[in-house]
Amino acid sequence: MAKKSVQAVAGDRGRIEIEFEKPQLLGRVFGEFDKNLVAIENRLGVYIAARGNRLTIEGEASACARAREVIEGLYSRLQRGEDIDTGMVEAVIAMSGAAPLAGIARSDAAEPPQVMIRTRKKTIVPRSANQVPYMQALARDDIIFALGPAGTGKTYLAVAQAVSQLITGTVDRLILSRPAVEAGEHLGFLPGDMKEKVDPYLRPLYDALYDTLPAEQVERRIASGEIEIAPLAFMRGRTLADAFVILDEAQNTTPAQMKMFLTRFGMNSRMVLCGDPKQVDLPGPGASGLADAVEKLEGIENIHIQRFNAADVVRHPIVGRIVQAYEGPDA
Repeated sequence: MAKKSVQAVAGDRGRIEIEFEKPQLLGRVFGEFDKNLVAIENRLGVYIAARGNRLTIEGEASACARAREVIEGLYSRLQRGEDIDTGMVEAVIAMSGAAPLAGIARSDAAEPPQVMIRTRKKTIVPRSANQVPYMQALARDDIIFALGPAGTGKTYLAVAQAVSQLITGTVDRLILSRPAVEAGEHLGFLPGDMKEKVDPYLRPLYDALYDTLPAEQVERRIASGEIEIAPLAFMRGRTLADAFVILDEAQNTTPAQMKMFLTRFGMNSRMVLCGDPKQVDLPGPGASGLADAVEKLEGIENIHIQRFNAADVVRHPIVGRIVQAYEGPDA
């Protein structure tokens, strides 16, 4: 934490001076070409000046307090050995000034958050309020529905939890699936064999895997069958026991496909179904299997339904604004 912090307030204006004990960490706090400080200034409307191991923040008093919380939080993360990336900076800014919530990656937390997912490559902590109960459900419940717009971490966190359980031996297999339904294209018109046809649809799942496991382990586990990535149609007729099963883009299932998938559930398994009910690409009229399942299953024991909105978007902040522009302020 900072060595000392001095705050002066005059009316609505504030000025905060912070002195840090470990100036060698400040370069990583500030970011390349001070990009993290620039992001804080732009988002919170403050002015930040750095000199040696001292930092001065000026602006509206409440904004200065939030900026201090963000900077000290980033500094604390580095002291704990955590990584800082653009997404983390944006998440800490978004959560600054919010009410404390158990388990969340609050920027002013002196200790690591209670809720986290450990993988071979990184330790993942919540970056939004709704990610906390979602991550808790991923470690607890049998079937989890994750509903919400792109960029809220639905699929990424599910893959991370699945990888964590595969590493620890809690499950024997990781099965990742998607319906091969996209806007305006059909698999038969794509070049190549079946694997080459479906791989582009499953690419987001591959990306999450490679972000949580070393590449050689991903390839070895796929070759051995510990990790299986397949279209939804390949799930028919199977019983998925001792497995962590993830269905991505679940809004593009029909009710019949959804029933088929859910009834594959086996002993010592966990299922996560991710999708955005507002982004259905199914051809022709008819209800989405995701919406139908949520309506039928909400309230059943050991089934958790987590809803995300634009405020939970952890990609570039403009993604959240785009979601709100398309879906309204309550998205």
